[in-house]
Amino acid sequence: MEPSRLQLAPETDRTATYADMFAALGAEPRLRILRVLLAAHPEGLVVGEIQNELGIAPSTLSHHLEKLKHEDLIAVRRESTFLRYTANTTALEELLGFLYAECCTRNKAIKPAKITQLCR
Repeated sequence: MEPSRLQLAPETDRTATYADMFAALGAEPRLRILRVLLAAHPEGLVVGEIQNELGIAPSTLSHHLEKLKHEDLIAVRRESTFLRYTANTTALEELLGFLYAECCTRNKAIKPAKITQLCR
């Protein structure tokens, strides 16, 4: 597997990239899109399926998908005349790992068992 842009970036650049990723997730429609794509993982969804699921206007949906793609939170591939979107689980794992390292390993602000309990 090829290293992600986050893995190749210096620590200070990764922090800025994580901040941009969190900012992208700070918009309610984008967070909803990502949740729908995670639920459809690993197959993903075509644009029409996302639109039907969430009821977002096509131009608005396009804008949000582009922002998520720009921040590397989702991936897109062409299938004939359709665009299929998938959640970039590698980038999400890195983003969550960034938070986990600070809150659960370095200073133990949150007990690791609490985090894993949430994931069950």
